[in-house]
Amino acid sequence: MKSVVMTGATGAVGTALVRACIEKGVRVLVLAREGSARNENIPNHPLVEVRFCDLSELAALQARDGERYDAFYHFAWAGTTGAARNDFYLQNQNVRYALDAVGAAKRLGCSVFVGAGSQAEYGRFEGALTPETPTYPENGYGIAKLCAGAMTREAAHAAGMRHVWMRILSVYGPFDGAGSMVMSTVSKLKAGVSPQFTKGEQLWDYLYSDDAAEAFFRAAERGKDGKVYVLGSGKAIPLRRYVEMIRDAAAPDFPLTFGEIPYAERQVMHLEADISALTADTGFIPQYTFEAGIRALLKTL
Repeated sequence: MKSVVMTGATGAVGTALVRACIEKGVRVLVLAREGSARNENIPNHPLVEVRFCDLSELAALQARDGERYDAFYHFAWAGTTGAARNDFYLQNQNVRYALDAVGAAKRLGCSVFVGAGSQAEYGRFEGALTPETPTYPENGYGIAKLCAGAMTREAAHAAGMRHVWMRILSVYGPFDGAGSMVMSTVSKLKAGVSPQFTKGEQLWDYLYSDDAAEAFFRAAERGKDGKVYVLGSGKAIPLRRYVEMIRDAAAPDFPLTFGEIPYAERQVMHLEADISALTADTGFIPQYTFEAGIRALLKTL
């Protein structure tokens, strides 16, 4: 693989994938929203070209003379947090934009389309999530991701492209959203502010962004056409333990309290990836422990 196209390259996974491509000598075309403050997150490198193209402009995006790429990564998605996750009209628009991304990929000469799905496609489930686990999404975001995965697969096949859908569980790393559990906990501890948590009994699966990037890179190169993969570390431990590891790295003597926040009405209590299919098809094996990932993250702050 010599060249790729990417939307949503300003978040934790996208920026890590751009860095991974640079290290591998792969040329990257980043499609970014003009005026976004997050554009400064995109690595500045001769192998990286930034072209302003909002999600709403994907349908009109045309290849320049002689321009061809190998793979298209679609990460961009509006309304990923808070009340926007249940804005059904907004989420439905995201499905349309995902289909527009498939069209853009075809015009840019790509042979594979790799989409970023979500654990929200499953809803609540007790046990490790596999590609075959039944999907019962409970919010507009999860419903739209599930729909986008199925529709882009059919659209990609109609356009003669391979299709791979990666359902991401919980990724942390540089440029993660400030409101995520990891980033908000780190920032509060470094500021000497006591974070508030639930009892922390949830079994959770966290993956460092550099590992996620490697998984996405391998998915484009070796992922099986039409397959869904679940992306995580493959290990789940209580959320409370993750918080304690963050505290040990960021503020070793800071006292923690748990149980100040009640569980949400539809709290997911078990989030764990079965990555055996991903490993078998692509050879992906996570390289970072959670503690190592947190130490790497802290060096960037």
